[in-house]
Amino acid sequence: MEIEQIKQLIKKHTLQHDEVVSKMEIADRYYLVQNDILRKKDKPKDVEEAKRSGETYNPMHQADNRIAYSFYPLLVDQKTAYMFTAPPIFDVKDDRLNTIIADTLGDSYEKKCKDLCVKATNGGIAWVHYWIDDEDGFQWAVLPAVEIIPIWNRRINTKLEGVLRLYIDRNEEGESITVYEYWNDKEVQAYSIPNGGNLEVLGEHALFTMVDPSGVESDVATIPHAMGKVPFIPFANNANQTSDLTRIKSLIDTYDKTYSGFLNDLEDVQEVIYVLTNYGGENLTEFLEGMKKYKAIQMDSTGPDDRSGISTLTIDIPVEARKELLTITRKAIFDMGQGVDPQQQGLDGTSGEAMKFLYTLLELKAGMMETEFQLGFNELVRAICRLHGNDKVTITQTWTRTSVKNDGDLVAMCSQSMGIVSKRTILAHHPFVEDINEELEQLKAEEAETNSGIYDDWHSETHNHDPIDGHNSDDSEE
Repeated sequence: MEIEQIKQLIKKHTLQHDEVVSKMEIADRYYLVQNDILRKKDKPKDVEEAKRSGETYNPMHQADNRIAYSFYPLLVDQKTAYMFTAPPIFDVKDDRLNTIIADTLGDSYEKKCKDLCVKATNGGIAWVHYWIDDEDGFQWAVLPAVEIIPIWNRRINTKLEGVLRLYIDRNEEGESITVYEYWNDKEVQAYSIPNGGNLEVLGEHALFTMVDPSGVESDVATIPHAMGKVPFIPFANNANQTSDLTRIKSLIDTYDKTYSGFLNDLEDVQEVIYVLTNYGGENLTEFLEGMKKYKAIQMDSTGPDDRSGISTLTIDIPVEARKELLTITRKAIFDMGQGVDPQQQGLDGTSGEAMKFLYTLLELKAGMMETEFQLGFNELVRAICRLHGNDKVTITQTWTRTSVKNDGDLVAMCSQSMGIVSKRTILAHHPFVEDINEELEQLKAEEAETNSGIYDDWHSETHNHDPIDGHNSDDSEE
């Protein structure tokens, strides 16, 4: 693609991408518990500062505590652990290919799945990029939505026609640059702009190393790839590609504001507020010094009806109202965020069915992500199979949820299922079994040992008695 075409492509899609970046940056902040409450402006410290800033100065309310609650990372990590502590496994009905797929996904497969879930949850969508490494073969990595600008066709059957990947890097002189990689189904082209420069200074960026048949290396800006498709796969959080933060951000902000305000009020009223009537001192400093030094002060008297003296001012804080608001808001966060509140009480001895009910909302949310992720994983598995000469495969995905269960109920159900379903199925659902095949082998070994013992006992008994015809020596003599 010519450089002018690339410029037009960047101009056309950058504005929409800026909105994606902005939303994802907010979600990332909340995932790191950098909530908006922490970014609030400081209160003015005196009247003069208040005048300069155009704000109101209230000497009675100077406490400025800002407590950011970690509801959002809790909900994100909860979903991630629920879905990917045991990541999905794939079966293409070919043992050789199954082994290749497992080896290619690698030891970091579980971690990459969790990273994919977190990035998709925060950004509404995450991306997997795959490529061929000359030394290590098929490689894949998880990329956040901030780096990817997809180029879709707008037909009914939406297809990914290309991808603009942008990121910050440094050139050979150590200067910061913005790199644009444009990928299509045949090649990748690299361009760059010095940070602070505009699109008009976009130029080719010799990012790749090409080796010619004679072994000579050269740095080039364009290099072909043999993937056969645009080597990027979208993994959407849900059908609308929205972040999980969208539904609950205002609730989290309300909780932070209410709790922080509550704490500020408690701190502000800890100080005793003195009300002075007909105080004869020159200033308040003299009053405080007298109280500290002499434990007494002098008050002027104006006659028999004089009301001179000292009293204290008490401020009532609506404690119960705020406690109720915090309770309601917390419940709304977990309801709207479709999670399980760890503070729920009375779960001891809860039945298996009741435990399932606790996970209803989380399961609904997980199911929406699973539907979208299945499409992405199918494409990733087919890309691996295509490298080995067969991408026309039927893929079966097996997903496992990780949740708190009532082990007693599970054990009872397994016992009651003996003779109705297979041993393998029972073992797959038994809470004490981690490796089904290993457990089956152990059962076979124990069964063989038991049968061997029975035979030995029978063999011993038959050889310690007279022949099996049932007649003893006395009967024969008779």
